[in-house]
Amino acid sequence: MKFSAVAFDLDGTLYPNFRLFIRLVPFFFREHRLIRALDMARKKLRNTGAYEGDFYELQARIMADFLKQPAEKVKERTERLIYRGWEPFFKKIRLFPYVKETLDAFRKAGIKMGLLSDFPPDKKLENLGISGYWDAVVCSEQTGRLKPDPAPFLELARRMGKESREILYVGNSVPYDVIGARGAGMKTALICSPWKKHSAVRGGPGGVVPDFVFKDYRQLYDYVLH
Repeated sequence: MKFSAVAFDLDGTLYPNFRLFIRLVPFFFREHRLIRALDMARKKLRNTGAYEGDFYELQARIMADFLKQPAEKVKERTERLIYRGWEPFFKKIRLFPYVKETLDAFRKAGIKMGLLSDFPPDKKLENLGISGYWDAVVCSEQTGRLKPDPAPFLELARRMGKESREILYVGNSVPYDVIGARGAGMKTALICSPWKKHSAVRGGPGGVVPDFVFKDYRQLYDYVLH
């Protein structure tokens, strides 16, 4: 057994992103300006580095500048329409094949498991039917930093009771998951389609590459346990 602890990203890692996006098409057309404002705000926050104050207040203020609306109204709409509004869709989203079987095997082997997401994950995990697997669950927003900042990864390690070097972090993004986890001292695994594997192996900024690339959770099972 190569690792005593494995941690996961959620969106695009435990389920295919397209299964959510298909269900959100009407919302994207209806609320495209709100989505664009959120995307712009999060890009700015990722690039800012250290910043002070409440994350959600700051995010709302950046969005409000773009939308020309009061920040309090923007914060309320983001919470109601996106954070809470998207959660029911996860009741109908199917996980990648063999996710549950892999999680069951890891738990049976005594491997500690954690989850780190840039968006609040608790209700999503419940609706996906996998809320009972985790020794620690962290939303990076609650640490005041988004991936790839190492702070949320280090907080996850702390809550798991593990040193970063003991953890394999599994994600679907080189710029966010692989670079962030590597910056915190973790090993990394990347799930990606075969046609994206070549670019993943080439690496992201600074030439950072994942330690392991897989397309099927049975491959991750073998990598960790054998």
